Amino acid sequence: MVETTVLDSATKLTAHHRGHVVIAASHGGVYPAYLAAAAGVTAIFLNNAGVGKDAAGIAGLEYLQHCGIPAAAVDHWSARIGDGADTRDHGKLSHVNETARLRGCMIGMSVTDAATLLAQGTHAAVADAVKPEEARYELANVGHRKVIGIDSVSLLEDADANALVVTASHGALLASSGTDSVRVQVPVISFHDAGGGKDDAGYSRLPRLEARGIAAVTVSADSARIGDSRSCYDEGIISRANAPARELGARPGDSLKSFYASLQLGGHTHRS
Repeated sequence: MVETTVLDSATKLTAHHRGHVVIAASHGGVYPAYLAAAAGVTAIFLNNAGVGKDAAGIAGLEYLQHCGIPAAAVDHWSARIGDGADTRDHGKLSHVNETARLRGCMIGMSVTDAATLLAQGTHAAVADAVKPEEARYELANVGHRKVIGIDSVSLLEDADANALVVTASHGALLASSGTDSVRVQVPVISFHDAGGGKDDAGYSRLPRLEARGIAAVTVSADSARIGDSRSCYDEGIISRANAPARELGARPGDSLKSFYASLQLGGHTHRS
């Protein structure tokens, strides 16, 4: 039986996890799937992030199918996104790829049972991971601020400290560390709400960022594709905003693009 590893995020995968069955609490989009394939995992479980626009929350399952890796998505109402232990203990499968299905995984199965199943037996060699297209963009440069799009908050750079940042990561804290993963003190940042999910986990970064004085909002899962910062910027509708963001004019139901445009044109990103 191969080893099973529990992680709050697929961004924590390393060469050490090669051959492991991984229970991760990242969204099930293409970028976390690529990280799993690049690490050479035997199988992986990811959160379905509310499935959302264009089924982006489970798009990684098909990517991993092409790699020959069994993969399943966990119902976001059954387990908190960003919380690997809750995913292991309470997660229920909502979607499986064909490779996982042929290994016996079924919709409604517990993550614990499915992980035990996939950890048994022999495993075929998998195809090399194909890296997705560039995951970092300059989305706009109008007025006083650049708008930087990053498909994962892990791609945040020191040079982004003065930018308006659009991430396509979910808006949940990582449970084991309690961190918001925003390592740069940016003025404004957005996340994808991953459908909210169990215990409103998809919004849980917002209060932590508020305590740091960072204006933060989430965009709704049905308005924009998780894992795609360009979609979040162009199509995203604000679902929640913390107090610093509300003081800057962010309101649920407004487009993210119009909110960021007002900050650029006004030239202010501080609380008044």
